[in-house]
Amino acid sequence: MAFTLPPLPYPSDALEPHIDKQTMEIHHGKHHNAYVTNLNAALEKAPELQSKSLDDLVKGINSVPESVRTAVRNNAGGHINHSMFWQIMKPGGGGEPTGALAQAITSDLGGFAAFKEAFNKAATTRFGSGWAWLVLGKDGKLAVTSLPNQDNPLMEGQKPIMGLDVWEHAYYLKYQNRRPDYINAWWNTLNWEEIGRRYEAAKK
Repeated sequence: MAFTLPPLPYPSDALEPHIDKQTMEIHHGKHHNAYVTNLNAALEKAPELQSKSLDDLVKGINSVPESVRTAVRNNAGGHINHSMFWQIMKPGGGGEPTGALAQAITSDLGGFAAFKEAFNKAATTRFGSGWAWLVLGKDGKLAVTSLPNQDNPLMEGQKPIMGLDVWEHAYYLKYQNRRPDYINAWWNTLNWEEIGRRYEAAKK
């Protein structure tokens, strides 16, 4: 079955002033949609993959036939990354996490302030296009990392908890080359309930 573009869970102007309406419309309706379209096109050339879930495609990227592996890596990665991205933001978001996630951030990363500093550094210093990630590692502990392009932590045997898109298309209309300003504004959009739910699901 072909993959489809999930709708935004809120209006395209809902994250103003932190992320502007036009960026959201282009990012979701053009960029994310292109990943879905290109993924479906790649899978037409490898019908044996068409029954696999998005998670399984991404986790098993090294077993995807070489003829379509790069296309699947880029476009399945783009699809799964963005599908998460819209969900971990919400209107009136921000603040700090609570519950099990907050406790894990304290025990594994030294507290929220230290986590935020490490995450901002990962996002700021990711050269070119990519994402910054909070992941659950194979050791069961949280870690901050970054990956190039549309790579996803599942490809590395880690579980993604939250990620920030630092491709220029995510922020250039509003912030131009000021990536740190975009990163700082993004913290005001976070849906910590959803991120906490993702952490608890990853722990199971």
